[in-house]
Amino acid sequence: MKPLVSIIMGSTSDLPIMEKACKWLDDQQIPFEVNALSAHRTPDAVEAFAKGAKERGIKVIIAGAGMAAALPGVIAASTPLPVIGVPIKGMLDGLDAMLSIIQMPPGIPVATVGVNGAQNAAILAAEMIALGDEDVAKKVEAWKAGLGKKIEKANADLKEVKYTYKCN
Repeated sequence: MKPLVSIIMGSTSDLPIMEKACKWLDDQQIPFEVNALSAHRTPDAVEAFAKGAKERGIKVIIAGAGMAAALPGVIAASTPLPVIGVPIKGMLDGLDAMLSIIQMPPGIPVATVGVNGAQNAAILAAEMIALGDEDVAKKVEAWKAGLGKKIEKANADLKEVKYTYKCN
């Protein structure tokens, strides 16, 4: 099995957030890999990782980073693959990381999800892969169809909640 998605984070302290992407991809049976590399502490390793990702069969890279959040941009500068940045909540509720990730210079785009939005990053990565992979497309479509069923069930469950002045 070869990974299609690479999940990378600056430190294993980001794992509680990034594992949401791991879990979603795992549940959908989409092969992925996970690494911790720092744009500031291991810049040579980050560059080697990014430059070799396409050759290894990776289709999309998800990069989580907090504070200065350089990791997604550094990776995007060294690969032709799409990079999705996950700003991780830190000092300024993640606003610092989000602004660092979305303010990329022309020619080095990084797609950005919401603060701590690793699951959405995994879904977006799968949607990108689905453009050329019918098997992944079917998995994404099935998962999205299930979202409506969850809301319908939640709404039905709400009808059973009793309050003195509730009218339905």
